[in-house]
Amino acid sequence: MTRVLFFMASAVLLASCGAPESETPEPSTGAPASSLPTPAAAPAGTIPDTQAQLTLATLAAPYNTADLANGRATFARCQSCHTLAEGGARRTGPNLWGLFGREVGSVEGYSYSQAVQDADFVWGTENLDHWLDNPGEFLPGNKMTFAGVHDADDRRDLIAYIATQTRVPPSA
Repeated sequence: MTRVLFFMASAVLLASCGAPESETPEPSTGAPASSLPTPAAAPAGTIPDTQAQLTLATLAAPYNTADLANGRATFARCQSCHTLAEGGARRTGPNLWGLFGREVGSVEGYSYSQAVQDADFVWGTENLDHWLDNPGEFLPGNKMTFAGVHDADDRRDLIAYIATQTRVPPSA
């Protein structure tokens, strides 16, 4: 009986992840598949793949060789709480546009935990990697209830994907 309840609770939790109902993907037009196919729909405001690839090439190693398709698929676990597009909505978590190089806890109008308000660092790949591995251990007392992305390759790909989606891409 306990096992059945566990699986039912797991199913309910998994069903609540992902984009909210208001962000339904547009219907297929029969156009050729993206060069970055993923099982997850691209979040609203996604930067086109060609521009994302240009930004990817400008990132420092190992992020410049990341798998953006895997990064997008991994971000599906984040998109119920975060948006990436410039001017995107705040959800349970802040919008991530302009994350890299931004002071922690500085998104205007977002209500941060005391732990984040008291923190003193600028977001970069290294501290984002540690945060994503285990947010509660990286900054005890923060209100992010995410267990983390424990696979190093998934974190690398996720960080690269976030970087390609939250910066103005270079011109082609």
